[in-house]
Amino acid sequence: MKSLKTKLLLIISTITFAQSKQPKLVVGIVVDQMKTEYLYRFHSDFSENGFKRLMNDGYTFYNMHYNYMPTYTAPGHASVYTGTTPAIHGIVSNEWFHRTLKKEVYCTDDESVSTLVPGTEKEGKMSPKNLQATTITDELKLATNFKGKVIGMSIKDRGAILPAGHFADWAFWYSKTGNFISSSFYGKEMPKWVEEFNNEKQYLPYLEKGWSLLKPIETYNESLVDDNPYEGKLYKKSPVFPYNLKEMYEANDAGVLRVTPFGNDVLANLAKRAIENENLGKDDIADFLAVSFSSTDYIGHTFGPRSIEIQDTYLRLDLTIADFLNYLDKTVGKGNYLVFLTADHACAENSTHLKDNKYEVDNISYKDVSKDLIAFSNETFGTNLLLRYDSYNVHLDKEIIKSKGLDLAKVKQSFKDFLYTKNYVKRVYTEEEVLASSGNDQLLNFVFKGYDPTQNGDLYFVYKPGFVEYSATGATHGSPYSYDTNVPCIFYGWNIPKGKSHDKKVITQIAPTLSQKLKITLPNGTDSEVLNEVLEK
Repeated sequence: MKSLKTKLLLIISTITFAQSKQPKLVVGIVVDQMKTEYLYRFHSDFSENGFKRLMNDGYTFYNMHYNYMPTYTAPGHASVYTGTTPAIHGIVSNEWFHRTLKKEVYCTDDESVSTLVPGTEKEGKMSPKNLQATTITDELKLATNFKGKVIGMSIKDRGAILPAGHFADWAFWYSKTGNFISSSFYGKEMPKWVEEFNNEKQYLPYLEKGWSLLKPIETYNESLVDDNPYEGKLYKKSPVFPYNLKEMYEANDAGVLRVTPFGNDVLANLAKRAIENENLGKDDIADFLAVSFSSTDYIGHTFGPRSIEIQDTYLRLDLTIADFLNYLDKTVGKGNYLVFLTADHACAENSTHLKDNKYEVDNISYKDVSKDLIAFSNETFGTNLLLRYDSYNVHLDKEIIKSKGLDLAKVKQSFKDFLYTKNYVKRVYTEEEVLASSGNDQLLNFVFKGYDPTQNGDLYFVYKPGFVEYSATGATHGSPYSYDTNVPCIFYGWNIPKGKSHDKKVITQIAPTLSQKLKITLPNGTDSEVLNEVLEK
């Protein structure tokens, strides 16, 4: 009898070890432009089964931050999944003027590939070729000898492609035609199940119904009043509920869905189809599904973080996440999947709102910055030495500088001195100063980690806190300040303890933590700092 019990215990322990080696499915969720503060501000209006379920039953890092600038979408997604910063992975912005190529580049452009969906030629010529480091998803493919499946999806191309990495089975993104598309980088033709999904035109019922408030308007007392002066217009319509989306769709295209909460719903439905049709999480070889909810960013940019529109969007996303978790419970099984949720950046307050409440800040036009730099150059040097101003980067025309016999170092210093005369500038750094960073200057450290000398400018400047390079309405992001860097980070599910931390963490710790959790190779660019709190169970 004793021998039988011993054998049974051995069998049970062996099964337990086998089950705990890896989850069947990892789901990475990135919520575009989500501030950690939303978890607090909207908490009382969330359901019990969405964000609250993740926080109550998972492990939440409330003081998670980005550790570089610019805090934009493409660098954010790349940094989450590579475990490193733009200085290493090379995605230095969404689109930028490339100093070596001397032209504007987009983060996922690839002229060597073609779309797989007719009518989306420009939107479909995309791949991860500009990403210079491996991702956690790449390392999972290598670790499983390419048997584990990796699929990325988003409303935005960059939100799907960069997380999925170089070796993905598929990446799908939304087109203005209303179809989810992909490129020849991933295959010769679209999977039949995606074609069937596209044929259903799931966006149409949402657009025909319109956008009304989910709850009585009294619920939204955490936001400013409807139609406040800090909101932008949605397709030239006043920011007032309800929204006639059908009218907007008929006047434009299916891209209207992006700037509504329903883009998140359609994407979640596509995620379910992927799990079902690609058999994700059905065997003992770990698969990875990377989902990026982009509509939150479009809405945040348009209406700002204090709008009823953004609150309604998060209350609806909460229900979408609750439904998706229930789906995972039924299809993959409780305890068999691991979820992490974070954001690619947060966002600033509307500068006009702050100014109206006696905080002396402002919104700045990038066109005005460029005009001022050109005027200064003409006045000082008798010619325009500015090649391009782009996203905090000042690119100088070295050919003209050389032909004029000017000293490049003195020209840089002259432009630097001029920028310091502007009331919105906090710091200006030359290329030499960036590359010689010791880490002692907090702002320079952010710039250094986001800077690639083969791609970025001759000078790089940082706005003062509260100043934004954007319009007078809505909101934006990009700075090294906490309002742009502080994002939520929640781990939930397989082998994740319950708990929370308010210690400062950085976003580049997520990917190496997952590597350690899955017992696979670290992404090749990461500095390998991990979140021990979720590794201890």
